[in-house]
Amino acid sequence: MSKSVQYIILLVSIIIPLIVGFFLFLPGKFTLQGNWNLLLPHINGTINTITALVLVLGFIMIRNGKVDLHKGAMSTAFMLGVIFLVSYLLYHSTTESTVFGDTDGNGILEDQEALNVGTTRMVYLFILLSHITFAVIVIPFILIAFYFALTDKIEKHKKTVRFTLPIWLYVSVSGVVVYLMIRPYY
Repeated sequence: MSKSVQYIILLVSIIIPLIVGFFLFLPGKFTLQGNWNLLLPHINGTINTITALVLVLGFIMIRNGKVDLHKGAMSTAFMLGVIFLVSYLLYHSTTESTVFGDTDGNGILEDQEALNVGTTRMVYLFILLSHITFAVIVIPFILIAFYFALTDKIEKHKKTVRFTLPIWLYVSVSGVVVYLMIRPYY
């Protein structure tokens, strides 16, 4: 892998989390006409579900020697990741983050609300934190795996995806779990 490719992968792997963090903590949110942005978390949950299924399908395809179907599945998973990222950024640039347990929707977890959700909130936060951490970690490895596949360096691709696929799959599945847990508070 050339130095310029390594540089691009590193740069993209740094820029994506910085952009996400910027939009998450943007002091003022952009305004949109209508409330269509409120559908985005549900779309993102669906995208994560489909991504997890496509990743498993891609794994099954390569295990059965169906290389072209594997390439299609993994390219689909990659594109779903890009679509998810755009949708996620659009949502968080227009809407305040939802607070787990905030049943009255005022953006503040009050004492009684915290008591009502109990330790479930800690479980949610653990899954969310691990999801975010692994989502950041897996970015360069996904890009490296795609580079090796596109440049027909299959042995290097195989070595990379041995640990990339489980992490990517965890990120997709945990994204669905996080969505299902926080869904009642949207």
